[in-house]
Amino acid sequence: MDQTLLESLKDGVLTLTLNRPEARNALNLEMSALLIDALQRAQFDPAVRVIVLTGAGAAFCAGGDVKSMAAGRDASQSFEQRATRLRDRAEASRLLHEIPKPTVAVLPGAAAGAGLALAMACDFRIAVDSARLTVAFAKVGLSGDYGASYFLTQLVGPARAKELMMLSPLLSADEALEAGLLNRVYPPGLFQEQTAAFVAALAGGPSVALGYIKQNVNLAARSDLRTSIDSEAVHQVRSMATADHAEAARAFVEKRPPHFIGG
Repeated sequence: MDQTLLESLKDGVLTLTLNRPEARNALNLEMSALLIDALQRAQFDPAVRVIVLTGAGAAFCAGGDVKSMAAGRDASQSFEQRATRLRDRAEASRLLHEIPKPTVAVLPGAAAGAGLALAMACDFRIAVDSARLTVAFAKVGLSGDYGASYFLTQLVGPARAKELMMLSPLLSADEALEAGLLNRVYPPGLFQEQTAAFVAALAGGPSVALGYIKQNVNLAARSDLRTSIDSEAVHQVRSMATADHAEAARAFVEKRPPHFIGG
């Protein structure tokens, strides 16, 4: 439990828990490195069908460790060294966004700054109704990292993204849901049960096809129709060759639910 990142794999679901509850799971160098390493391994592990990112205690992630910044943590590094390290740490966001497996951010509480960016990098975000979300960067005189500007623009559009980044309002879970930052919000009594059901539905799905769906949608967000149609055609034919598609076809004929094995 002393590790800053906890890993648990059960029934195809890899749960990664940011584990600095005394600091509201603020990101430090160790946690960032462990998160990237875990995601790189999960990317190629056939036993992992869904990745869940969550936080220990009553928060998801408060963002970067502002206390260490104030203490001059990077003072001895050059401009290029500091920029390179930030790019390297943001690899966690890229992996969550691009890994061809569903990724789900589960927010038991507040998400801010780089923590919110990590949540937005995931395919889905589920929060308890007491959670609060804020971009936060401008409040500490920063412009943002971890892909925050990219993901915000994708989710809410450029005008709203600029407002959220420049003014950093504190959003309730319901406000974040209405803005499109969250997919589901549940009261504490239903949060764990409903979140588990959501994740289990993804883990029980045709994982190869789900990976291709993720790639198709990500491409569609930045490409033209012709390119998207071409990508869909290639991925559709690949999906047709999977055991899961064959199982689904048999199940359709036999009038029963399919049992997907992830291949």
